[in-house]
Amino acid sequence: MTYKETTEYLFTSAPLFQNIGKDAYKEGLYNTEMLDEHFGHPHRLYKTIHIAGTNGKGSCSHTLASILQQAGYRVGLFTSPHLIDFRERIRVNGEMIPEQYVVDFVAKHRSFFEPLHPSFFELTTAMALRYFADEHVDIAVIEVGLGGRLDCTNIISPLISLITNISFDHVNFLGNTLAKIAGEKAGIIKSDTPVVIGEVVDETRPVFSAKAKDMNAPIHFAEEEQEIVSSEYNMKGGIDYMTKTYGSFYSELGGTCQIKNTNTILCAVKYLNPLLNNQLTEDDIRKGFMYVCENTGLMGRWQELDSHPYTICDTGHNVGCFQHIVKQMNWVMRHRCSKGKMRVVLGMVNDKDINGVLSMLPKNAVYYFTQASVKRAMPYSDIQALAARHELAGNAYPTVAEAYCKAREDAAENDFIYVGGSSFVVADLLSSFRNGQDNS
Repeated sequence: MTYKETTEYLFTSAPLFQNIGKDAYKEGLYNTEMLDEHFGHPHRLYKTIHIAGTNGKGSCSHTLASILQQAGYRVGLFTSPHLIDFRERIRVNGEMIPEQYVVDFVAKHRSFFEPLHPSFFELTTAMALRYFADEHVDIAVIEVGLGGRLDCTNIISPLISLITNISFDHVNFLGNTLAKIAGEKAGIIKSDTPVVIGEVVDETRPVFSAKAKDMNAPIHFAEEEQEIVSSEYNMKGGIDYMTKTYGSFYSELGGTCQIKNTNTILCAVKYLNPLLNNQLTEDDIRKGFMYVCENTGLMGRWQELDSHPYTICDTGHNVGCFQHIVKQMNWVMRHRCSKGKMRVVLGMVNDKDINGVLSMLPKNAVYYFTQASVKRAMPYSDIQALAARHELAGNAYPTVAEAYCKAREDAAENDFIYVGGSSFVVADLLSSFRNGQDNS
């Protein structure tokens, strides 16, 4: 099979949560353990870092990988979902897994895994862990797919675990209270292994503390170890930080959510570095933040697409994300586009708290409602109707590319265009750029 045929086989033969949601979710680790044994327990051949959380785990994963790369380590990075190309999920020092490796992996091992009927994520995790071993990485940063306790990445024995935060997402799998969700995420806490918790609330802190005590795991709450002295948005789109330990540095990841992510990462580095014989220098850490996108290929986190009109895409997709996104939108309108209008290209998937997000969005923006090209996407006419109840006005468009092109057509040079609501909206937009569908 060609690479295209192989990825189509993966997407259609193994249930893909990205496309179909809950029907792709497989609870339990039986398939994962069978695959792991078949591939020779590859994750035992290198060090790992395990990252869970409702929001921010992708940014934290990429930034930690960037810092480790700056220190000279050969770093594997496993994240999800991908935006344009499946291979984005599996990288070594920022380079995507080769197409031929994907083709050969499936061809060689399908006779073993097909009878198991693994999910897409189970199979992809096995591929990533084996690839990292074949590439002789020194350390791999592994992002949890969903939850933690029963996630198929939870077979690793990491140097350190990191849980960014807890908010309501995937409640049909993880529970309908913050304490229940925290319990699932806390499942990645391992015996005698330090864990860093980025953010807690009254409901979640006791859950993490109890699990850490049961596992004799040293626990560190990043909010109690504030490393950031000050932060200021930079007109380039990132954030300038002043810190207690690392002085001042620039991070190219913008958005208010990144301030808490940055504090979480710096706390994690504090406890990770002694486990690496203090090989991470202050310069490695500063440059890791400064060059995270270049080092790791990260896309879709308050990513600037154009300066006139100022155009941003962001993969934030739930209430927790939009608490920060709306603040950043308002900052842009006050400081960068004060003489212009805000134009929002918005689509969401139907298993999120759509009303919760819509209730937060600015009522004075012009909206372009749309839907991504996945089965889980809420129809554009439905989201338009829901938005009207929240006094959000705009027209609806059947594809992200059409909605974006109309926003561009309507916009003046000093306007602000925001594209988001779902990873899949951003994926469709970036794919349309690659395929030449955007003629703006």
